[in-house]
Amino acid sequence: MSATRRVLAAVLIALAGAAGADEIKPGSAFLSPQMHQQQEDEARNPGWLWVEQGEELFSRREGAAPSCISCHADPKQSLRGAAARYPQVDTDSGKLINLEGRIEQCRVGRQKQPAFGYESQDLLGLTAYVASLSKGMPLSVSAEGVAKPFYEAGKSFYERRQGQLNLACTQCHDGLVGQKLRGDTISHGVGTGYPVYRLEWNGLGSLHRRLRACSLGVRATQFDYGSDDYLALELYLAVRAKGLALEAPGLRR
Repeated sequence: MSATRRVLAAVLIALAGAAGADEIKPGSAFLSPQMHQQQEDEARNPGWLWVEQGEELFSRREGAAPSCISCHADPKQSLRGAAARYPQVDTDSGKLINLEGRIEQCRVGRQKQPAFGYESQDLLGLTAYVASLSKGMPLSVSAEGVAKPFYEAGKSFYERRQGQLNLACTQCHDGLVGQKLRGDTISHGVGTGYPVYRLEWNGLGSLHRRLRACSLGVRATQFDYGSDDYLALELYLAVRAKGLALEAPGLRR
């Protein structure tokens, strides 16, 4: 039996005995007690190195361009809760935009500087810093009004079987929650801990990096960072997590 068939067989066997979806829990609920403590300890969670970098960038000026803090004075107050409301539909363009996209929008439109680029250390740092300002606050992302078509697209993505393994997100992240896959515990499909420091990456990464890893895992198309497909899925995951506390920067295996 090939490796692919063995993985598929294991998933199908587990699915047969799986209970229905439980109450949705954050990713940290599936960490060992030791890793959970490490995530919450700013001195032991490596993700806080990026937060510190982001805080420095937030106040830095490049030439005549205004710094982030020029517009967002007292960010610990003015941006408290901001990250818990993304993704959202941009009122000017009508496009769905996540936190990384909003930072890049400010970077290009207001600061007149070239975009950092997805997964760049600068964008990860700024995203981690802004997200950390909302740590502990409940996610409150809207799926109504102009956001509804994007939400429906994300839901469809989540439920659609894809790739050579013919698997949908819901089969693992609802049907197999709590079970083991390749030594890791399968969690609910939410993104409360992103950007996240993953031990397997030996660094910080975005939710879209994790989604691309899942796409690769089921032998499906990997969409670009910031693609419409992953943005819609990110919105759906955020709405599923409504009321759960934002944990960024998270820590995972």
